[in-house]
Amino acid sequence: MILDRMTTDRSLKLGIILASTRKGRFGETVANWFEEVAREDYRFETELIDLLDYSLPWNMSKDMDSDLSLFSEKIGSSDVFVVITPEYNHGYPAYLKLAIDSLQEEWKAKPLGFVSYGGSSGGLRAVEQLRNVFAELRMTTVKDCVSFHWAHARFHNGRPTEEFRYHASAERLLNELYWWGNVLKEARKEFPQSVLRS
Repeated sequence: MILDRMTTDRSLKLGIILASTRKGRFGETVANWFEEVAREDYRFETELIDLLDYSLPWNMSKDMDSDLSLFSEKIGSSDVFVVITPEYNHGYPAYLKLAIDSLQEEWKAKPLGFVSYGGSSGGLRAVEQLRNVFAELRMTTVKDCVSFHWAHARFHNGRPTEEFRYHASAERLLNELYWWGNVLKEARKEFPQSVLRS
């Protein structure tokens, strides 16, 4: 059962990052389902951050353009994150790497979880790589994740065919994110982040 089903001053802003930008992507189906589950949990204020909505510069300059500035604002204002990622050739999308590398301070000292999808591995090889990437940004990735193996076969009419099972996995992920989210939010307020400088 999801805990504390009420809006309190300890509610957290959850940014759900949709990583795939490919035409015909399946990620929208996965992201829409997870966002619906997360919206049921009143501990979180959810927002879908679709990378397809941002034209991020591949050639980084000192000045932020409008899309990068907006993306920075979305990431900076979020307390916790869930990345919805596919697996491409044992890895994660190139545009997700660009999005991650486009920012730095906005990510620091925040927790992050994963909902992955793919073929036989369910996207878990992408998740393992991303854990290392986000650790370099001084983020905390939570242990529990949701993984859809042979994802296209796991959904019918936009919902998992074994919805109880995946809903339970999503609840475990959200519980862990809520714990870490509150711990790190308080730490960011109470302690200087000078030790976290890159």
